[in-house]
Amino acid sequence: MRTMRTGTRVHSHRTGAPASELRYVAAVPATSDIVRARSALARKLRDGLEQRGYLEVETPIAVPFAGQEPHLRPFETTFTPDPPIAPTGVEGARRLHLHTSPEYAMKRLLARPGFSRCYQLVRVFRDGELSRTHNPEFTLFELYAAPGSAHTIMADLEQLLSGCATEVPARRGHGRGSGTISLRPPFERLTCREAFSRYAGFDPIALDAGAFTQAARACGVRPAPGASWDDLFTQVLLEKIEPALGIDRPTYLTEYPASQAALARLKPSDPRVAERFELYAGGLELANGFSELCDSREQRERLREEQELRRRLGREVFPLDEKFLSALDGIGEAGGVAVGFDRLLMLLTGAKTIADVLLFPAVDEYPAARRAP
Repeated sequence: MRTMRTGTRVHSHRTGAPASELRYVAAVPATSDIVRARSALARKLRDGLEQRGYLEVETPIAVPFAGQEPHLRPFETTFTPDPPIAPTGVEGARRLHLHTSPEYAMKRLLARPGFSRCYQLVRVFRDGELSRTHNPEFTLFELYAAPGSAHTIMADLEQLLSGCATEVPARRGHGRGSGTISLRPPFERLTCREAFSRYAGFDPIALDAGAFTQAARACGVRPAPGASWDDLFTQVLLEKIEPALGIDRPTYLTEYPASQAALARLKPSDPRVAERFELYAGGLELANGFSELCDSREQRERLREEQELRRRLGREVFPLDEKFLSALDGIGEAGGVAVGFDRLLMLLTGAKTIADVLLFPAVDEYPAARRAP
């Protein structure tokens, strides 16, 4: 059955439930009005970034090394060279992955002269993600600046978004009063500790897993038996914190626990937390950014920890990207952010699902594909 979209107004990545529980979603694919809004939004963002000295770049979609994020599954493909193979060619078939983010490649560019401020609008791919706010193939708007930090990137991003629209319609179940969300800077800024204290009634940073479990139960969350500290953090965040963020204006949630930020710099005055932020508005998680970790030795250690976690979760463990690691020490201080372009379009147009802003959403297209063995 297909659901009808009504009342969509055109002005120009995470749901609380696991994506696998939302596979029934079906929606009307994007109209020509939504496509015009998409084009206008892309122009606005490009104009704003170029005015701020950012250079648009393109990086490969098919890459030799997948990211190490424990809960992401990249699509895989194979490059098979046609004979005859030139002396400077590639010998033998090679495994490649469709990137889940252009982050590694863009940080390699940061280390090169002339790319200190760069961005791209790019298609990325994540296997298994299909819900009201997820599509396996989607568009990221990603930008980096060196020198830079989480704070300077947040300032740039809120100015960019306010240049696209000054207010947007409140989403169902969110918003008060006028029924709109203001995009006028400054956006609200809350640390994770402040948000947990305000909306869950406790500060998680000083708690061990046992005490965290008790605190979660006390605020109405029911953790799974044996849940880890990070599992507990994510569950309380999804059930108690995220629904309260970005009501009247967007909210930057900042200073994530260090264990939740493998690619971010730790806060010098409190290494229990990292200089990572996420942006929320109207119940949508829109962006994830941080002060970049530009120490190759520390980054290697963190990626090895993620490799071990992938192994424990039964996921494939990928080799480390040595070109990415070798570039980090040449960057200095930097900041970056990835913005879900499709979700931003949802926010601006009032669309109810990501399928509403895509011409050929996976929920409509994938059922026609041949079944995998």
